[in-house]
Amino acid sequence: MRVERLESAPGYAFGGRAAALTVPPGTVVELSTEDCFGGAVRGVADLPSQVCQFPYLNPVTGPIAVEGAEPGDTIAVHFVDIRPVRDWAVSSTFPHFGALTTTHTTAMLHDALPERVWLYDVDVERGVCRFNARASEFTVELPLDPMHGTVGVAPAAGEVIMSITPGAHGGNMDTPEMRAGTTAYFGVNVPGGLVGIGDGHCRQGEGEVCGTAVEAAMSTVVIVDLIKATACPWPRLENDDYLMSTGSARPLEDAFRISQHDLVGWTGELLDLDSLDAYQLVSQAGLAPVGNVVDTNYTMLAKLPKSLLGTSAYDGIHDRLRSSASRYLAER
Repeated sequence: MRVERLESAPGYAFGGRAAALTVPPGTVVELSTEDCFGGAVRGVADLPSQVCQFPYLNPVTGPIAVEGAEPGDTIAVHFVDIRPVRDWAVSSTFPHFGALTTTHTTAMLHDALPERVWLYDVDVERGVCRFNARASEFTVELPLDPMHGTVGVAPAAGEVIMSITPGAHGGNMDTPEMRAGTTAYFGVNVPGGLVGIGDGHCRQGEGEVCGTAVEAAMSTVVIVDLIKATACPWPRLENDDYLMSTGSARPLEDAFRISQHDLVGWTGELLDLDSLDAYQLVSQAGLAPVGNVVDTNYTMLAKLPKSLLGTSAYDGIHDRLRSSASRYLAER
């Protein structure tokens, strides 16, 4: 099993950058990622507007090129392990960013929410992070559920898209489903694909309502693989129990429609169903978790239990990558 190492090589966009690492399909990549603030917010007195340089937020490590990847192919990124590297993490509110405050596109006469930082205590061994209220003595431990908010590939046609924006290339989708044990699929737009990963979260509620999760630097292990001659129109996810399609757009209804449309089409292909039969099945058995409702585009997921399908997606690549991940973890 080939293993490569990639230290944090921060970029702030998908596209427009040369590969930091090139690997053959099936390679294990051990990588480090910085938090969305680039490590600059370290306590409650560190307001992002004062210690961060805008727009240099949400760094992603990479890009990783996959040998032989060409437009029309699909890259599979299997998350083997995602582990916080510090005993603290942070979250914040921004005056003009988040689901429940005025923004530049949701203009209001009332004042925006104040800028405030929360410091979380992280205990990886115990598997918890502690929320500490700012306006009272209330504290509570929350289970760690590490995931990556930002994963994607270079967009098509030479476009460069800031890492904060999700779209058909992936990007800042902010779905808690992007955790260890999940395989993410991305359509290749440029030679090599150029995978970037960042925005680690100790945990995040669906929607990322305040605009930030429990933001943390991560030590992450992935396996990157290649599915030839198979296109993937929007990022798709697979874990042991579900197939998932994503959609990113504004308004939120359109993100919902994109994800549902892709899942209906994917289900029809897998089961050789008429489109209306697939539509009916997804309508009655599907789930619709929210990714984010705060970014420049919103993200929705459409989710269907694999137990209903009786068949594997992409010739069973998720199960093969799970087996490779188990071997890697056993040998580490």
